[in-house]
Amino acid sequence: MVPFSFAGQALTALGEGALYWERRQALIVADLHFEKASFFAAAGQMLPPYDTLATLAALTALVERTAAREIWCLGDSFHDAAGCERLAPEARTRLRGLTARTGWHWITGNHDAKTARGDWADHCGGTIVEEAEVDGLVLRHEAEPGEVRPELSGHFHPRLYLSLRGRRVARRCFVEGPAKLILPAFGALTGGMDAGDRAIRRALGPGPARALVPVADRLLRFPL
Repeated sequence: MVPFSFAGQALTALGEGALYWERRQALIVADLHFEKASFFAAAGQMLPPYDTLATLAALTALVERTAAREIWCLGDSFHDAAGCERLAPEARTRLRGLTARTGWHWITGNHDAKTARGDWADHCGGTIVEEAEVDGLVLRHEAEPGEVRPELSGHFHPRLYLSLRGRRVARRCFVEGPAKLILPAFGALTGGMDAGDRAIRRALGPGPARALVPVADRLLRFPL
């Protein structure tokens, strides 16, 4: 685990693509996209139906490793409005086990239709909010360029693309600006956007930006 400071708070960047906030014993994840495979299967594009279980297994392992007491999901937790209803019994049981043992917070995103949000707590547990301000940090799904408060968000699925020995390598990464930190997608079946893409730079606002890549016991920083 690799600690660093953001807006006066000690955070730890995890190689799995999550943040650990030791002061609150909180895990922060973005873009789980539960039930993405079943969404595409319904449209005739068959994908292996294991993405939700794989994402839940990875998240459960982090909860156990960090002894987290809070979970903050920064939007697009389900791939579509009906995703929670499509959960297989095993996945539903695992998810409800996690929401029961932690203070679980769903922050809604652009994939989360407002008409379905009220059902999540009934089916899956946890509490649902549009955004939150926690100990001076704003937690929301998509960064707001005009926001002056320190902000954590997701939405863009940032990845860093590098050329190593003639090969193009992609690593999911965190993207940090002067007052904003964008998390990578945590879901097992999620793509990614180049960390230097104009859309990400616009979201960060003016000032220097860098990609953060946790590797073993180091946090690699790449100017963008």
